[in-house]
Amino acid sequence: MIRDIYRAIVKRAATQQNHWEPKFMKTSVIGIAATAALSLFGLPSHANCAYPVAESQQLIQFPAHHYIDHAGIVGTWLVNYGPVGQAFIQWHSDGTEWENITHPAVGGNICMGSWVATGPRTYARNHFGWIFDPTTGVVAGYFNETETDTLSKDGNSYAGTNVTIFYDLTGTVVPAPGAPPPAPAGGYPGTSAAVRIEP
Repeated sequence: MIRDIYRAIVKRAATQQNHWEPKFMKTSVIGIAATAALSLFGLPSHANCAYPVAESQQLIQFPAHHYIDHAGIVGTWLVNYGPVGQAFIQWHSDGTEWENITHPAVGGNICMGSWVATGPRTYARNHFGWIFDPTTGVVAGYFNETETDTLSKDGNSYAGTNVTIFYDLTGTVVPAPGAPPPAPAGGYPGTSAAVRIEP
């Protein structure tokens, strides 16, 4: 008797699963397709921020903030690199950092690295990012930027200098994408000026 009831339950469960599984799969496939389509249609409206035009690029401005206590340079920042562009940077308490700059993604707009305190309110970072062939989108090399920054006394802004060197995939120094050869000895110098983004 118990064996018969068990068999009936297993048979019913198998029958229900067979009816349920195709419906679930169909719903899942439709959901995935809809999400992909919406993502693709949504890209153009957001893609412009990654392709700044130097002549008409507007700089982001944040209003005055009331900042909370913070631990040195740790936090999220809006950095102005002058004519090179702007970036959002996060300096993490574990000595790592991450940056997203207003460059076309195919040229390399994400970089990450590490930082150390080198003195009172002074920090050095070393970070890397990929660069891509603008025609094929294939990885063409990478860049390395080193930077030294000095934090303001109130801890809500910093300024610094940096040097960026570009390499092909063999590690040979090359000019920056779109720049005429040869690459400058010692890399491309630059400056940074940042303001803290309020939590």
